Amino acid sequence: MRLNLVAILKKEWFLVAMVICMLLATIIPDVGRSQGSLHLDQVTAFGIAIVFFLHGIGLSPRSLKAGMSNWRLHLFIQSATFILYPLLWVVFGQGLLALMPSALAFGFCFLFVLPSTISSSVAMTAIGKGNMPGAIFNASLSSILGILITPLLIQVFMGLEGAEIDVMESVTSISKMLLLPMILGQLLRPFLLSGFEKHKSIIGKLDKCVILLIVFNAFSDSVAEGIWHSFSIEYVIMSVLICGLVLFFVVNLMVKSARWLGFNHEDEVAAVFCGSKKTLAAGVPMAKVIFSADPRLGMILLPIMIYHPLQIFYCAVLANRYQKKAIAREQQIEANS
Repeated sequence: MRLNLVAILKKEWFLVAMVICMLLATIIPDVGRSQGSLHLDQVTAFGIAIVFFLHGIGLSPRSLKAGMSNWRLHLFIQSATFILYPLLWVVFGQGLLALMPSALAFGFCFLFVLPSTISSSVAMTAIGKGNMPGAIFNASLSSILGILITPLLIQVFMGLEGAEIDVMESVTSISKMLLLPMILGQLLRPFLLSGFEKHKSIIGKLDKCVILLIVFNAFSDSVAEGIWHSFSIEYVIMSVLICGLVLFFVVNLMVKSARWLGFNHEDEVAAVFCGSKKTLAAGVPMAKVIFSADPRLGMILLPIMIYHPLQIFYCAVLANRYQKKAIAREQQIEANS
């Protein structure tokens, strides 16, 4: 039993570390807060640039080019990411604002307008034996489109509630923070790829470490400003339930829609995993730029922090099902031949 627990903790170290960062922020907020003893606001800005520079090195232009032609798949995935999800806020936004503190409700608004993930979407597509070039292309396209669309939708939705967001400044800052390092990484890819491949396992943990520092910084700021004093455990439970319901609804709607449109197995897998996910890796630094020094940032980030592990777990189960289905189909073809 003890060995199983240790194995689980090793495997899920990132989720455990996020909880630890939140606990540390409540105990020693002055250490992790912006302009605190660790100066994490400056450290994380540098760390984010490094992470997306490495993402740029890792992106294969050949794979992106191979996935460009399937326009039905691209339209389906990007519509799910930037139309279906935001519509959830249009329909349920006022209800969320009535049920919970505005910062937490706006956290759901932020979750709904985020782009898709890259690494986990592609990984799940690979496990489910889906369209890999299509997944790589769409996950990358979503991240680039999100630099413009996410701040714009935040302005549209939160502007209606009286919040003021400088869209152009947000887009410019996010581009400098995320897009510019990624482009630089692509340009230097021919020279640095061999070293990148050699140390891929270490590099894969770097982005998670940067996210942990951002979470520690954001929650330390929130605790230091007293934002959580009026926040109860009921809101956390409510947030978990809402995230679970949203994920279940979107994934199952996408599965049914992909089949109704006649997608083959490979395209269905890519569509479901790229269209249903939301990025934590890009979402956290985006939030730091869009909401700037807002002390409520920790509360705004809570929905995506809950949604992230839920989507990984649920989609991993679904990916295994897709894999078994694909293997069974391959075996049936071999038997018939």
